[in-house]
Amino acid sequence: MNKNILLLGIILFTILTVGIINERSTRVQESITYFPIDPKVTFKLTNTSLNPLKPKKSDKYLVEWKLESTLDRKAYLRQDVGLLYSNGRLVAKQGNWKQNTPSLIQERQVVVRGSALIQALTFHYAEVHENQEHIFSSQEMSADQIYVVHSRNGTFHSFRNVFSKQEQEWKLTLDQQTKNLLHHSWEKGIKYFSINPNHYYSYPLTELFFNSSSTALPGFTEQEKKRIIGNLWEGLYKNYFLGIKKADGTRIKPIGSTVPLILIAKDKSHLIVLTETANGEPTLLRQLIEYGP
Repeated sequence: MNKNILLLGIILFTILTVGIINERSTRVQESITYFPIDPKVTFKLTNTSLNPLKPKKSDKYLVEWKLESTLDRKAYLRQDVGLLYSNGRLVAKQGNWKQNTPSLIQERQVVVRGSALIQALTFHYAEVHENQEHIFSSQEMSADQIYVVHSRNGTFHSFRNVFSKQEQEWKLTLDQQTKNLLHHSWEKGIKYFSINPNHYYSYPLTELFFNSSSTALPGFTEQEKKRIIGNLWEGLYKNYFLGIKKADGTRIKPIGSTVPLILIAKDKSHLIVLTETANGEPTLLRQLIEYGP
């Protein structure tokens, strides 16, 4: 009798322990949480790269998409989140997380159709535990973009930088096509949600990486900018990467959605993330701008 009770107790303890571990793993996997930035913790490497491969079928080709990063030390949690856009619409996403490691590498091949401006953006994140009471974070962004042109004769040509008049014409065409689609989408959302654009500074998410350290977020200190970007990605991960959260509380897959427009209130009170789902429905995420370390 006592042996049966002891055995039952061991089984229940094991089930409870596994449940706690699984619950912790799920929480870690499904959240990016902003903590005060530790300036002593730095990334030795952050990189996003795109490499077009041989065509898969007539008007389709493969793009090799790689994300990699290395922190200067092991972190309690390392996480990289990547978004891939073709002509302004999300075509793929990838994310990975590990505990007690400095480095992450992710690589996949994505099928893309036709001529395209392909843009990739990654948020590199580390959660560092100094002890139970002091938790810090480190964060960086990286990006890459390429132009791929599918000619009428079936050949493909790709480039990052313009070296010829023809490449310049292709670049202007693809840039304008993407710009027209996104502006139409954003104007639709601004009208739908009755947003006054004069009250905001606006930045496409794909351009925030290039502007965050210079012209973006005017009036904020560098420390405040880092907190805004950290909180922004915390919200994007929960309400965009894992699924777009609609007004009724339901979630839909983000694939096919447009590049989010980030609207920063000029009174420094809040920001808005504006995007459009694959089926044309405008969606909005609002965040209060928090101040502090």
